[in-house]
Amino acid sequence: MKDPTVRGTVHLIEETKTFGQKGFRKRLVVLQQEKGTFTNYIPIEFVKDGCDAVDDLGVGDEIEVTYRLSGRRWQRDEASEAKYFLTAEGLSFRQMAGGGRPDAGSRGSVDPNDAFAEAADDDVPF
Repeated sequence: MKDPTVRGTVHLIEETKTFGQKGFRKRLVVLQQEKGTFTNYIPIEFVKDGCDAVDDLGVGDEIEVTYRLSGRRWQRDEASEAKYFLTAEGLSFRQMAGGGRPDAGSRGSVDPNDAFAEAADDDVPF
């Protein structure tokens, strides 16, 4: 099954945060979508090496993010109410045509067909 995607304009990029003794890293990117009369803000977390790929993004860039949902349960003790949390974890992203900086997102997503498209424009005899 293919991972889902979401499109939007980069509204916010937080600095990378490190947690715990093992150095777990995560970085929040918030996408903005205009939905008629309201604006939708979608927080996406990039983790580990994905934090570095976000360096290619800028506020205002229009991107498509491939993500997966993850959830967890938290309960202080047996007598307390359980709470559930949902996170959208960014796996990769790609820059949408006509938006933001031209090279942004190149490290976040690679399309193997790009090389064929470039070769077709070069009149390479093979």
